[in-house]
Formats: sequence, structure tokens, C-alpha cells
Amino acid sequence: MSEKIIHLNEGAIKQELKELVRNSVEETLNNLLEQEAAELTNASRYERTEERKGYRSGHYERNLTTTSGEVKLKMPKLKGVAFETAIIERYRRRESSVEEALIEMYLAGVSVRRVEDITEALWGSKVSAGTVSQLNKKVYGHIDTWRNRPLKGKYPYVYIDGIYLKRNWGGEYENVAILIAMAVNEDGYREVIGASEGMKEDKVSWQEFLKSLKERGLSGTQLFIGDKCLGLLEAVNETFPNAKFQRCNVHFYRNVFSVTPRSKMKEVAAMLKAIHAQEDKTAAKEKAAVVVTKLRDLKLKEAAKKVEDSILETLTYMDFPQAHWSKLRSNNVIERLNREIRRRTRVVGTFPDGNSALMLVCARLRYVASKDWGTKLYMSMKHLEELNKENNLVAG
Repeated sequence: MSEKIIHLNEGAIKQELKELVRNSVEETLNNLLEQEAAELTNASRYERTEERKGYRSGHYERNLTTTSGEVKLKMPKLKGVAFETAIIERYRRRESSVEEALIEMYLAGVSVRRVEDITEALWGSKVSAGTVSQLNKKVYGHIDTWRNRPLKGKYPYVYIDGIYLKRNWGGEYENVAILIAMAVNEDGYREVIGASEGMKEDKVSWQEFLKSLKERGLSGTQLFIGDKCLGLLEAVNETFPNAKFQRCNVHFYRNVFSVTPRSKMKEVAAMLKAIHAQEDKTAAKEKAAVVVTKLRDLKLKEAAKKVEDSILETLTYMDFPQAHWSKLRSNNVIERLNREIRRRTRVVGTFPDGNSALMLVCARLRYVASKDWGTKLYMSMKHLEELNKENNLVAG
């Protein structure tokens, strides 16, 4: 006796079930709308009573995204009474939560195509790339408010750096610099205090950026940490004359390595690290003099000159509490932020203009700062308070 084999089209069955559920949801919601309309008018459709509070005037359709797919709601039009429905209120809350989720995914580095797939899986319909773009434009105003907010309190340490992104300019691609400032406040917590578009990292751009920070209330800054880019040191000295500048050790090492043969790289690296491993600034200067002599003995004249000319710029952090040295001698903390930015902007590729690049960078900075990064104590400021008291006593 032969057995009959029945082949089932699983995909077709699932689609059919989904459609049945969607139709059921649509019918149920429209019935609820009719009931709400009847309660508001105090009369059923076509019913004429003295207690009637309003009249029907047909209906209009409105789409609602549900987990079962998109349904069409037949919204009653009423005369003499406003139609307010709990269903629409829930829809508004849902719409708001969907927007927040989309923006969260976008800022978290999820590509637009992936966002479309996720929304289809979660809500039964895709959200187009244009919709994602419009939703993000809504937060641009909030980003500008955050970017230009008044700075309250004091910020003893400020890290500054620039990141280059690609933009389209008249059909050609060119770099646009986004200047970023991150600070440690008087309580020891990190805070992104500024971001601005600069055509390039030059003195004029840095000066305008630092002036904008000062105008917004940046005060109490004792040390700026950054790379020695063109014009940065001059801009800091002119805008904040009472603050000191620490050149990032990592960038300084790279600068020395650029004129060092590969065969001598490890030996030179050990020499440079030995300078910054000293117990105080005086010892570090003495060690630097020894290193310069050794480099000249090794016929590394250019490397020796770079160390001799610039080593003092890399030792400024030694004027501050030793407990803070490891976090002040380089701007690694802001470099990590830059990596987060590049991870997100890599998905975008080339920006249509500098402002869109700035907005996405700021959105990413806000997102990162709102997480554990901005809520964890970065350093104890009691050491700096004690040092400032000692310095004041000596000056007095």
C-alpha cells in the first residue's frame, strides 16, 4: 500500500496566517473606533435622539503600523464634537518610540539598509532611507542646542583634537575638519564641551573654536592637551594665556620615528620612554639631555634635533599631580572618541556638506557621552586641589 506524501508550502501558509491576523486586527480596531464615536456622540449610527451630542460626517483613512503589518483605520468624522481616541494616542506614543528606536539604531552605527530590515522584522513594514533621514533632521535642532549650551563650572583639563572627514564640494571630494574639545570637570568627570566645523586645522580655525568655548563659559582651565598642529599652540596662548599646553607624547614619538631608521626604532622608543618614566621634571630634563647625546652618537641627527627642540612641550604634565600623569601626557582619551566617530561615519562615506558631517559627529558624541563613558569618575580632583593650595601658599 503506497503512502501519500503531502507537500506543504510553509512560506505561503505563514503569509496566509499573517494576512488573516492582520485582517482580524484591522477589523477589531475599526470596531473600537466606531464604539468610541458612538460614545462621544451619545448615539449609534443613524440613531436620532434628543440626547445626541454630535453628528457623523463620513470618515477618512489612516494607516497604522502594527506587529501584524500595516492596517487601515477608518477614522470617523464628527460634527459638533471633537473626536479623540485612545487608539490614536497609543499610536502617537508608538510613533514616538519608533522614531527614537530608529534614531538610536542610526546613531549606534547601524546602516540604513540594516535599519530597513530591522523595522520590517519588528513592525511588519520597512522604513525607507528617506524616512530615516527626515527623523534625524528632527534632532538637528536639539544637537545645535547641545553644541552651543552654556558651560557651567570649571574645567581644569581640556583635550582638543581634530578629525578629517570627506565631503562633496562642487562635484569634487575634499577634507573637512571637525574640531572637538573634551574636558574633565572640577568633579573629575569627562564631558564633551564642544565641536565645530573647520575647513582645516590651522590657527584661524583653532582660534575661532577656542573663542567660542570661552564665550560659552569655559573657565578654570589649567592645561590643554593636544597634538602640536599648525597654529594650535599659538591659538591656546592667545585665547587662554594663563593655561599651559601639553603636547601629546604619542604624537611626539611618531614625529621622532618619522626620521628614525626601522632598525633603530626599538632602541629609540626605549630612550624616549625612559625620559617620561622619570620621577619629576628636573630628572626628565636631565635624561632628555643624555638621550640627545646618544642619538647624535648613533648618527641620528634629525631625531636628536626633534627631541632637543620639543621635549619640554611633552613634559608639561609633570607640573600637575602625579596621580594624573598617565591621563595627561597624551590625548588618547579623545582619540578613542575619534575611533567611535570613524566607526559611524565609515558607514556614510562622503558627506554632502560640512554641516551634515558636523551633525552626525555631534550626534555620535552625545550618544557616547550619555553612556557609561560620561557617568564614570575619570580622575579624583582632590590631588589637583591640594596642589593648587600648595602653589597659592608658595605664591603668597
